[in-house]
Amino acid sequence: MVSKKILILLLFISLISLVFIAVKFSNKDYSLITPKGFINNSQAFEFEELTIPYLREKEYKSTLGNLEEYSKNSNYTSYLASYNSEGLKINGLLTIPEGKSPKGGWPAIVFIHGYIPPTLYETTSRYADYVDYLARNGFVVFKIDLRGHGKSEGQPGGAYYSSDYIIDTLNAYAALQSSNFVDSSRIGLWGHSMAGNVVLRSLAAKPEIPAVVIWAGAVYSYMDLAKHRLNDQSYRPSALITQRQGQRQKLFNTYGQFDENSSFWKQVAATNYLSDIKGAIQLNHATDDTVVDIGYSRDLNELLDKTSIPHEFYEYASGGHNFTGASFTQAMQNTVEFFNKYLK
Repeated sequence: MVSKKILILLLFISLISLVFIAVKFSNKDYSLITPKGFINNSQAFEFEELTIPYLREKEYKSTLGNLEEYSKNSNYTSYLASYNSEGLKINGLLTIPEGKSPKGGWPAIVFIHGYIPPTLYETTSRYADYVDYLARNGFVVFKIDLRGHGKSEGQPGGAYYSSDYIIDTLNAYAALQSSNFVDSSRIGLWGHSMAGNVVLRSLAAKPEIPAVVIWAGAVYSYMDLAKHRLNDQSYRPSALITQRQGQRQKLFNTYGQFDENSSFWKQVAATNYLSDIKGAIQLNHATDDTVVDIGYSRDLNELLDKTSIPHEFYEYASGGHNFTGASFTQAMQNTVEFFNKYLK
């Protein structure tokens, strides 16, 4: 009888032990275990803000501030404007065509400038002919001053190894969508030089943008940067640039230089997300561009040829990086025709 009681007691103790072990292992957080070389996207990680998945999840809400009339003619009125991007006041030049707007509002373009030394940048200088051409053809144009440029707040984060300018672009997009004079479904992007990277990453982050145009753009796959490099003699290092380079070095120390097989870097390059894009893309590049090699556009066009994305690619025999002379007129005509097709 005693032996039977002892046996029952031992069985009870064994059962309690098994329950304890099961509970202990069931509470183990296996989500923290990831295969070597891969990033678990359910967990925050360093420099996550550079990745396309992060930018897709981020919420973009902004509105235009008060408009201050800057200039007016028979075709359009230009205003000094601003909007909020991550708590920063970002300035810009907003140009609105004259006349009765189309039903639903004007089609619009967020216009992103190329590299200009931030301390030399001014809202009303550069790109006046571009804005004029687009506005005269019935488009609202919001030429934004990226953070740290001119009187826009914040520090200039740079294009290729920061997401600051993409966030500024998509908040400008949201600000136009919230306005009462723009058709929220007919807003495109235009970018020059370094803004080629900004535009394509913005499109990858918001694949429903209906149309984008890039002039003399650079750095799409990041493999292309190693292949073609850049030769911008207008580059002006500063104390802020040095600080930015320190952050870039930290990035490289963490993940190494760009590696197409790296899980992290795969999430940074917009070219890895082309299959999701619903809008159309136009590329323009001069063969004699000595700043940004035309190879960037040719390589991207080859990738686009393998997709179902509507796209156009125009090469110009002259005009250089800034499309001077007859190339400017032809490129503007191509740009307007493209936006007419996909935004009107």
